[in-house]
Amino acid sequence: MEKELKNEDLKIELRTLTKDDYLGLKASMIEAYSEWEGASSWGETHISQLVEIFPEGQICILVNGAIAGCALSLIVDYDKFGDNHTYAQVTGNYTFSTHDENGDVLYGIDFFVHPDYRGMRIGRRLYDARKEICERHNLRAIIAGGRIPKYKEYADQLTPKAYLAKVKGKEIHDPTLSFQLANDFHVRKILKGYLPGDTQSLEFASLLEWNNIYYNEEAAHINSKKSIIRLGLVQWQMRPFPNMESLCEQIEFFVDVVSDYQSDFILFPELFNAPLMTAYNHLSGAEAMRQIANSTIPLRDKFVEYAISYNINIITGSMPYLENGVLQNVGYLCRRDGTYEMFRKIHLTPSEKNAWGMVGGDEIKAFDTDCGKIGILICYDVEFPELPRLLAEQGMQILFVPFMTDTQNGYTRVRSCAQARAIENECYVAIAGSVGNLPKVHNMDIQYAQSAVFTPSDFSFPSNGIKAEATPNTETTLIADVDVDLLKELHSFGAVRNLKDRRSDIYKIVNKSKK
Repeated sequence: MEKELKNEDLKIELRTLTKDDYLGLKASMIEAYSEWEGASSWGETHISQLVEIFPEGQICILVNGAIAGCALSLIVDYDKFGDNHTYAQVTGNYTFSTHDENGDVLYGIDFFVHPDYRGMRIGRRLYDARKEICERHNLRAIIAGGRIPKYKEYADQLTPKAYLAKVKGKEIHDPTLSFQLANDFHVRKILKGYLPGDTQSLEFASLLEWNNIYYNEEAAHINSKKSIIRLGLVQWQMRPFPNMESLCEQIEFFVDVVSDYQSDFILFPELFNAPLMTAYNHLSGAEAMRQIANSTIPLRDKFVEYAISYNINIITGSMPYLENGVLQNVGYLCRRDGTYEMFRKIHLTPSEKNAWGMVGGDEIKAFDTDCGKIGILICYDVEFPELPRLLAEQGMQILFVPFMTDTQNGYTRVRSCAQARAIENECYVAIAGSVGNLPKVHNMDIQYAQSAVFTPSDFSFPSNGIKAEATPNTETTLIADVDVDLLKELHSFGAVRNLKDRRSDIYKIVNKSKK
């Protein structure tokens, strides 16, 4: 039964949603979608996550304390999706990992009004609030996939295009589309398979857009991320160092050289500090590795200092790290703004476990940088395709792989898998390893490497998928530019589109790490 409300009894409040609103939100949503059999309300975890990552974008209207309507939104980099996307893709398969504070579009992921409060301009108030958010964040547009719930009644007579024309001409009233058109939205195109289970719309949707006429493109690009990213890879010579100071001198030499080329990133190899084990050659390999773990934090601090001084993001390769008696193979992303984060090797080779007693990490995480999202996997990890795929789903565009291989067989495994990951995940992959010999260090006698930058394989990239590669087994640096805009074009218009064409309806990968 509809509620009878008198104007003098009404109290209408527009505000942002909170986690405590969930039960009221759920009750209202169930009523709003009562005619859609396939609909299900958002879970409490979903709402909590949305409120946490983008609180301003989640708005609701209360009438006398009850939730009468709600609008949920994300900010996205629309070029990553283009006009041929699904609801699952634009929401990161309902994880909201697609939210990007540096994006250019406010994307509406849900909008509803409780049936008892329709006719009170609740929807218009919500749309006006959304438009204010769009203008405040200097976003160029609001985009959303809108249901066309009346289409099922006309499907035997009209194509979706013809139905759209009749709704525009007001020959047919569609409760969703007609309302959106009245709020200054226009239809970019009709999408098929946008929202599986929407039988009223026969899974069609109108891709709607509202353009922000106050959008200032120049202001939006002041802090925008670069499209051309310069990578510097260090092919490190394993040699004895008499002390920590001489090791740092060699590190700083490479940082200085690569930064002179205005590189955005520099990548060092896996366990590049193994020469420090020379002083502990009288000990077992496991004991020696634990001894040089004492130098990891001081080396990290040096890398942070160099990142700031030379204005470059440093991926430190990896080093042994001992905490509470547990030995791990870790590295650091040292950003040029002075912040840093640790990454851990997840899959350990038999020799790392048996010879050194190392333990694998348990976190799969993409990292934010001033050049976009990157992934970092240490050596053997790149041979497991699930890890880069999960990073790609988090928005990774460049994958860095510090490695250490003794023979050409081991190197071929790393190289071949790295090239495959570039194709599978529509990203760039940079690998950097060590060369030379350490005759007085257990398990470190010989090294083989050829550092390289790999690309997807399509017309905009090198035909062999190799952007650049170093001379094998020689100490050197490799400098290469990569264009992340080409990745966006590949994602939408490539000859094949590996990420979009995945059959997520029959398989998926779940991230169970402690991210």
